[in-house]
Amino acid sequence: MTSTTYDEYQPTLRNRTEWTLPNIVALRAKTHRDSIYLDVPGDNLRYTYGEVHDLAVAIGSGLLMRGHEKGDRVVIMLPNRAEYILGWLGTGMAGIAEVPINTAYRGSFFEHQVRTVAPTGAIVHDSFAERFIESSEACTSIHHVYVVSDDMVQEAETIAKLSAVGYKVEPFRNLLASPSVELPEVMARDLASVFFTSGTTGLSKGVTMTHAHMVFEADECISLTRLTDADTYLSVGPLFHGNAQFLAAYPALLAGARFVLRERFSASRWAGWISDSGATVTNFVGVMMDFVWKQPPAPNDRDNNLRCIFAAPTASSIVDGFKERFGVETFVEVFGLTETSMPLMTPYGVKRPPGAVGKVVADWFDVRLVDPETDEEVPVGELGELVVRPIFPFTMTVGYFGMPDRTVEALRNCWFHTGDGLRRDADGWFYFVDRLKDALRRRGENISSYEVEQALLQHPAVAECAVVAVPADQEAGEDEVMAIVVRAAGSELDPEEFWHFCDRRLPYFAVPRYLRYLDALPKTPSEKVQKGSLRAMGVDSTVHDRNLIPS
Repeated sequence: MTSTTYDEYQPTLRNRTEWTLPNIVALRAKTHRDSIYLDVPGDNLRYTYGEVHDLAVAIGSGLLMRGHEKGDRVVIMLPNRAEYILGWLGTGMAGIAEVPINTAYRGSFFEHQVRTVAPTGAIVHDSFAERFIESSEACTSIHHVYVVSDDMVQEAETIAKLSAVGYKVEPFRNLLASPSVELPEVMARDLASVFFTSGTTGLSKGVTMTHAHMVFEADECISLTRLTDADTYLSVGPLFHGNAQFLAAYPALLAGARFVLRERFSASRWAGWISDSGATVTNFVGVMMDFVWKQPPAPNDRDNNLRCIFAAPTASSIVDGFKERFGVETFVEVFGLTETSMPLMTPYGVKRPPGAVGKVVADWFDVRLVDPETDEEVPVGELGELVVRPIFPFTMTVGYFGMPDRTVEALRNCWFHTGDGLRRDADGWFYFVDRLKDALRRRGENISSYEVEQALLQHPAVAECAVVAVPADQEAGEDEVMAIVVRAAGSELDPEEFWHFCDRRLPYFAVPRYLRYLDALPKTPSEKVQKGSLRAMGVDSTVHDRNLIPS
């Protein structure tokens, strides 16, 4: 009989007191000292586990020598490059929490995050230094800035500009040459990172992640992908997001694998990168999978070692074709948040129902689907809000940094409330339906905007899309569906063709009544679509209404 839960996870390190970054770095330097850990092909750089350990110790020592203390926060604002990984590991060795800052942030977005965590230092690429000058009044807690640059002249100019507004500044490379000092003892419960999550409304929240939390999430990924030291894990996502750091770089570190880092995602170059790197595992987030799928097929698409893709979400309509085209053994998926680790995971190689995101990792989480108004559990098959709590301490967030009110709100009734609507079937599979605030109801039917969007993205002329509810003009309390479409460059998609396509791929009640074309979707700095802004546009003269087209 097939299990109704995910039963495959076994900790790499059974003693949870050992779940700290300094311990992991030291352990792998001992067991894999001469093996390559960090591979950055774009810069032609490679570092062994031993080299990474020694550089991380030097950085941690250098930070302590300059007055930073265990428990401090240091912000990192860098593109994907070796210094990002080294800076993250170095802060961890010193018991200092890293705070990744989205490189798109500036002004009020940037200032809110800096003020919230009150960092004592910053590791900054010279191209982002202007943000710290423009917002120097919000950065008064920062007493040291470490500049990363590829150009000595530019580096000197950047240091001079930052120094002029009061920062103590020096090249990041100085930290790499620091002599070793005694490093503090770091505990599994100590703060390791603060990752900010940006929603569509309200201020971004800093998710506190202990060392145990980060190790656990990375270790879950090892189980999910069956990662070993024989694997190569390629990441193309930004390191200020968890999918690249604690769901790619950290699992590779913990498993003793080779981690290949590319600067940014490119749909047209993805297949070549997979082949050239020898990658056996990689991950997708958002529409990356769809963008790769829509590239022109090439005769050498299968010329790679790829066996597993971690795609969240997995586009179920194209997954079989993708596996065949690129020779992939399996796709795996999870459902979780930065706050919660991954309470729902898909067993490796198991055929799952279309749209299923996983089963409960029951030995490590309590999970329920509840009525969002009452917190009472809903029956199997019904839509409910996913709420989660850990079985073992410090394997989920302990709250939002500097935001006690938001922490209490999220953790009401002693459960973490995700704000996500899911349903569960009798076999234990969970299905993501929608963010609860983005759910639609039309003609008595609940509609997932996510599912409609996935269907629309199958049209070759649709580059991006979002689906939102607008008020119905006849049925009080229900919605009409509006699709906002960004057409692919050089493509034409007239409304009649759009609706003909929808009729062939969607239930009648989910076919959008309204269609709006935009040149780009409004997004947060972390690339989440601002559906609130789209709903606020309403229905105006630029919107196509299917009801007004003669039958």
